[in-house]
Amino acid sequence: MTRGVDRAGSDYASREAATLNEALGRRIRSLRLERSLTLEEVAARSACSVGSLSQIERGIGNPSFNTLVKISHALNISVGRLLETTGTVHPVVRRGERKRLEGIHPAGVDIATLYEVLTPSLEGALEVLYLEVPPGTSTEPTPFVHEGEEVGIILEGVHEVHLDGEVHTLHEGDTITYKSTIPHWYRNPGPEVVRAIWIITPPTW
Repeated sequence: MTRGVDRAGSDYASREAATLNEALGRRIRSLRLERSLTLEEVAARSACSVGSLSQIERGIGNPSFNTLVKISHALNISVGRLLETTGTVHPVVRRGERKRLEGIHPAGVDIATLYEVLTPSLEGALEVLYLEVPPGTSTEPTPFVHEGEEVGIILEGVHEVHLDGEVHTLHEGDTITYKSTIPHWYRNPGPEVVRAIWIITPPTW
């Protein structure tokens, strides 16, 4: 009986993910056409292939976060606006309905870092993210600096937060708060996957 329930839940999550990808594809196409841009022009601006962009617009595949950042820059909009869909925003985000993005290492090497948006909209004053960070992942090559404040909560694993040269090693249950204007980067020293919640204001996506 449990297997049947698990399978049903997995099927539901898959259907929801497909629906979200289709909505994202329609959104990208609509924003591209609003700007009178061709697939070829967006491809050139984003360094993505025309074939990949065409598939994304048709809701095929699961584009990485890095790819969406490139597309948003090509369209001259924020990633948050790219992810927004039309319609009334519901206050509840079900687990199977989270916007999900795959990460990519700053050096260009694909990794399995997972980002899920827990807030129903990215138009508000803050964003809340769920992260799963594989062992060995580091953002040292590209430290972050931007406006706002952040709060991180470690659910599982050990995570390093580097703030302007000072390292803070966080364990399960630990939290950290800092101004985003301080150069910061992260590393999972392993050997376990880090699961965490990150709250950022204002939204950076």
